[in-house]
Amino acid sequence: MKGKAVVVGGSIAGLSCAHALITAGWGVVVLEKTSSPATGCATGAGLGLDPLSQKLIKSWLDQPHMLDLTTVPLTIDQNEATDGDKKINRMLIRDENFNFRAALWSDLYSLLYKALPPGTVHWGQTFLSFCVSDDENCVRVKTKASQSREIIEVVGDLLVAADGCLSSIRQSFFLELKLRYSGYCAWRGVLDFSNNEDSDTILLLKKAFPDLGKCLYFDLGSGTHSVFYELLNKRINWIWYVNQPEPQLKGNSVTMKVSSDMIAKMHEAAEKVWVPELMKVIRETKDPFLNVIYDCEPLDQIVWQNVVLIGDAAHPTTPHGLRSTNMSILDAAVLGKCLEKWGVENLASALQEYQSTRLPVTTEQVLFSRRLGRIKQGLQLPGRQPLDPITASREDCEELQQKKMPFLSDTPSILSHIKQLED
Repeated sequence: MKGKAVVVGGSIAGLSCAHALITAGWGVVVLEKTSSPATGCATGAGLGLDPLSQKLIKSWLDQPHMLDLTTVPLTIDQNEATDGDKKINRMLIRDENFNFRAALWSDLYSLLYKALPPGTVHWGQTFLSFCVSDDENCVRVKTKASQSREIIEVVGDLLVAADGCLSSIRQSFFLELKLRYSGYCAWRGVLDFSNNEDSDTILLLKKAFPDLGKCLYFDLGSGTHSVFYELLNKRINWIWYVNQPEPQLKGNSVTMKVSSDMIAKMHEAAEKVWVPELMKVIRETKDPFLNVIYDCEPLDQIVWQNVVLIGDAAHPTTPHGLRSTNMSILDAAVLGKCLEKWGVENLASALQEYQSTRLPVTTEQVLFSRRLGRIKQGLQLPGRQPLDPITASREDCEELQQKKMPFLSDTPSILSHIKQLED
């Protein structure tokens, strides 16, 4: 018997889930509140894909080489100390075997979306509620169509909550759960230099950071840090983390609307911290935006009857370990393989195996990302002094590396087939 899954949320987690479940022989309906496919999404400017995620995405594509054509290699992970007074950088530690690839959020989204069967994603559907039948044989999901305002009911064997870090489906199981504010926000932007690649800004940047195009740069200042790397089609993705009290958010998003006055003040503050070459990139970026950084205490359960959480709905995380997208892709792949292994008639066993495979990993990775962010922001941690990048020891610097992420190179046994796929 063929199972049917209803996926709430059509971002990268939801689309990855659709691919993995279709591969497993399931029927899939994805319900997405936005009215049309994203062509560019500010909230997810740039991202890094780890080697396992790259293999999984390629396994879902009819033309696997398209992933390499829409991403660029990140082979180096480099942490540097910035002296804000002298405006100079000093390398702290460097890993030349990083093997990630960088993508623009909208490029990866488009690749995954176009590879799905037409009609998989139902646009303009706002999730309202769900109800599991008394015999637990099905789940009924109610949505409201944004155009017609009609209430629509979709019935399936399984409800997959891929509705992000502010998940309303998760909220129905954890009424008291609150996201944890990290203590800092992130200014973000993408500079498109495709029409002026010989400008002083770009030439000086490439002179100061000669491995741009293959390197993930982390610059650590006093109580702050920035991240930047090159994306396809001559774009620079940058992020600057700023310690501050928790802002008041409006609506259902962790991205804040910013005024020209806020941007001007950000430029003024950045000028005091970063080297001129990076500062020019920040200043010349159109429409920078501000993300409020949250995670939450790891959950002890992510499955109930016919309902399962994946992606940021299952484990909201800070971005410092480049885990959000990668955890979502791996969640989807593991869920798909568990459903394929057990079949719809043994749904409870499939979901239990998914939970027992993923929870120990995502718990460790969320907590590691939290710790890494606090170290790089110079914030307090039990049993250690706040990091001063100017005087940091070799031992301090070892902790800064992405390769220290728990389970980073592990492939779950249920995905053993993926080891045979070529990079």
